Amino acid sequence: MYEDFQRARMFFDAKDHITAARLLAAIVDADPRNRSAVELLARAYFHSAQLGPAERTFRRLLDLDPSDGWAHEALARTLERQSRADEARVHHNLAAAMGVAQATPVDVSLTAADLA
Repeated sequence: MYEDFQRARMFFDAKDHITAARLLAAIVDADPRNRSAVELLARAYFHSAQLGPAERTFRRLLDLDPSDGWAHEALARTLERQSRADEARVHHNLAAAMGVAQATPVDVSLTAADLA
């Protein structure tokens, strides 16, 4: 499983977030308490604009560790991208209370070439 995780990380680092998510989903299915894999899966979903799965996976990460301020901030950003600012504010506030600075906006734009 370690080799699979490293392979997924390689795809993530190469910005092939969709392939990384596919590989990581299998790892998380096999080991749902693997916080590193759950976090990277959530990030891969977020960066590939799969916002529903990203939200569910960030919530799963928070189920594993409710005191993870970074995960609260990441969930807030995911909710904002879904135009759910009121829900996001709660998680921004929790993250701030845990000492995590608010994330800077992420520019996600696709061109026809990206989709080919």
